[in-house]
Amino acid sequence: MSRPLGSIVEALGGELVGAPDTAIQRLAPLATAELDSLAFVASPRYAAQIATTRAACLIVPPSLRGAASERGACIVTSDPYLYFARLTQWWKREHTAEPPEDIHPTAVVHPTAELAQDVDIGAFVVIGAGVRIGAGARVGAHCVLGDHVQVGTQTVLHPRVTVGERCSVGERCVLHSGVVVGADGFGFAPHQGAWIKIEQLGAVRIGNDVDIGANTCIDRGALDDTVIEDGVKLDNLIQIGHNVHVGAHTAMAGCVGVAGSATIGAGCTIGGGAVVLGHLKLADGVHVSAASVVTRSLLKPGHYTGMFPIDDNATWEKNAASLKQLNRIRERLKAAENAIEQALQNNTKP
Repeated sequence: MSRPLGSIVEALGGELVGAPDTAIQRLAPLATAELDSLAFVASPRYAAQIATTRAACLIVPPSLRGAASERGACIVTSDPYLYFARLTQWWKREHTAEPPEDIHPTAVVHPTAELAQDVDIGAFVVIGAGVRIGAGARVGAHCVLGDHVQVGTQTVLHPRVTVGERCSVGERCVLHSGVVVGADGFGFAPHQGAWIKIEQLGAVRIGNDVDIGANTCIDRGALDDTVIEDGVKLDNLIQIGHNVHVGAHTAMAGCVGVAGSATIGAGCTIGGGAVVLGHLKLADGVHVSAASVVTRSLLKPGHYTGMFPIDDNATWEKNAASLKQLNRIRERLKAAENAIEQALQNNTKP
């Protein structure tokens, strides 16, 4: 279903250059946009593509207004990337039918659970005792909410999400399929060659406006709670260990692992596949490169990288072999320095 440009600008703002009745069928990247598409140019370094794209309309910054208007319609805004993000949200609302507000007949809802108005409960959902679900929340098929779970207003749990007992999820959150909140943390005490389980007695507290990707796991705390603050964004396949505390508006890419009792500040970013070891502290505004291993606390904001540089395999093997000799070379260097120092003291040649 198409939408006229005028309705988009009316909803989201910006300066429209061109005919407001221009029909837009889809949103698309610059390279694949067609005559019915709306695309965006976030930076002047992509200006060369303005002349070659087939898009019906471009979202551009003020610096590219002239170039974009010469080829056709455009929407001028100070932050095209942010505008495009809000456009995708508006577009989805306009083109996605809201599910009926209903409790599927196959759902199992404990009689003590409290469900607010406008809640949608999918097929084969299990809702435990004392659960509280806020207005407008959606719980997808096969989700399981343990006893005394709380789910905030307008939160969406996609199919097959599990939220363990006593855990809470805030308002306007999105949890994708396979997310597990509140599984036991990895806690065992060694005893005579065996491992004795430490019962995990805490919970998980998730703030408002949190997005959690598919198959991500957030473990409950051992005694205190694991905490995910407001606005945190977690990608797919992330592991958050027990008693971790993640500050507001921090974002983590796929396959990040955060070990137990680590504290990560607000406004941090952690690249895909990176690892943060347990009991460490990351200050607000720390940015960790992909595949890094954080082995010490990072107490100042900034960009950190900790990895062995990638290279062709033959060169890497030579470098790795040299790296193994560093301690021996270090000891030889120390011995040579001591000999030189001793010789200088004795006024003799080393």
